[in-house]
Amino acid sequence: MNKNYFDLIVIGGGPGGYVAAIRAAQLGLSVTLIEDKHLGGICLNWGCIPTKALLRASEIKHLLDNVSDFGFSVSNVQMDINKITKRSRDVAAQLSSGIKHLLKKNKVNVIDGFAYLDKKENEKKNVIVKLKNKDETLKLSSKNIIIATGARSRNLPFVSSDAINIWDYKTAMTPPKLPSSLVIIGSGAIGMEFASFYSDLGVKVTVVEALNSILPNEDDDISQIVASNFRKRNVDIKVNATLQSVSSNSNQVISEILSNGKTETINSEKLILAIGIIANTEKIGLENYNIKLDRGHIVTDQWLETSEKGIYAIGDVTQGPWLAHKASHEATLCVEKIVGLDNLHPIDKTSIPGCTYCRPQVASIGLTEKAAKANKIDIKIGKFPFVGNGKAIALGDSEGLIKTIFNKNTGELIGAHMVGPEVTELIQGFSIAKKLETTEYELMHTIFPHPTLSEAMHESVLDAYDQAIHY
Repeated sequence: MNKNYFDLIVIGGGPGGYVAAIRAAQLGLSVTLIEDKHLGGICLNWGCIPTKALLRASEIKHLLDNVSDFGFSVSNVQMDINKITKRSRDVAAQLSSGIKHLLKKNKVNVIDGFAYLDKKENEKKNVIVKLKNKDETLKLSSKNIIIATGARSRNLPFVSSDAINIWDYKTAMTPPKLPSSLVIIGSGAIGMEFASFYSDLGVKVTVVEALNSILPNEDDDISQIVASNFRKRNVDIKVNATLQSVSSNSNQVISEILSNGKTETINSEKLILAIGIIANTEKIGLENYNIKLDRGHIVTDQWLETSEKGIYAIGDVTQGPWLAHKASHEATLCVEKIVGLDNLHPIDKTSIPGCTYCRPQVASIGLTEKAAKANKIDIKIGKFPFVGNGKAIALGDSEGLIKTIFNKNTGELIGAHMVGPEVTELIQGFSIAKKLETTEYELMHTIFPHPTLSEAMHESVLDAYDQAIHY
């Protein structure tokens, strides 16, 4: 047996790649996973997980600032940004180590190195690996290859991260000290999470968004509540605003903003670019195969196969939404399709939940009200504010709303949009409901426990049909 031939080669060890490798091994395939930086990818090491550790610290700071509301008096509270960031890095390291253990447990062959696709020979697809910390290469081959190389931060033509004054997400997660002021370009999930973290730690934050609302992919009602909350926290939010130029010196960044037709100059100590991602498709040998790109991302069919038979792509290197849980689900679906399992279903992108972990949290699934109307769907809408929920009031965190959208003619749940306490944990209820093709009837007759935040979900459904009890 050729020791350099495998049933499957996976390029990239993030939440798509490592899940694909483990699932393939479970199904009896011989698998090699190639990763050139760190197992767990950006998500585990520099994204989803460590940012939540940072946000946990800022939430504690917020609670300490308001501890008197709960009957406590605390004095001489001190904050150490280096300890905060160290804990975040320790969390990431612990989980990365856990991924290594899981791969070993499932007998996945892991190679540290940079992989690129070499030309096909006799129908076998070849991969060349430049081994990490070694001046040598390794040639592997397989019938099936999964590309899971992820993505990186996008820069602007006139400004790039310098890790000093102009930050990307990596620098923003490990600041040597807290800046006094900060401009964040972009108000998607990453931008708003950093805005929440830094503002709660006392930094003067300005958010600049080119579109007419922050969190532009969210329902308008949700975006407006978040904007109102942040402005009350003295975060300056500028919408319909674009960054025109940036200059920096040793102690400040000077940003020129075009906002509603007027030019404005903002001075800040640091600036974060949070304007999206670029897929990692360079230097991986795509030109050696018939693999199509669309705006820099690999194009796949419903089973994640590229235009080259036997080569698949998953995660952030493909079309959006660019979410870790989408990558992991794609990984499982892709591998099970390769093996030939029955009863598989393509991913319905309207059933992928999205979460933003700022304060207040945001979570959503399905169509927004605007999108439903654009699709000419006759809808019924229910809304329930957390101020009417006993558990939220008891927690001292009652700002927010749950909004549900139903097809008026069929009762199908077509969208759910939430802002408020722990909604990133609640959204899975609506995710399950959509997967099961639940209508309003089943949701209305489901018994929700009391007292819980989830009761607000129930009340929102009831409100869509004029049956809300507590509002």
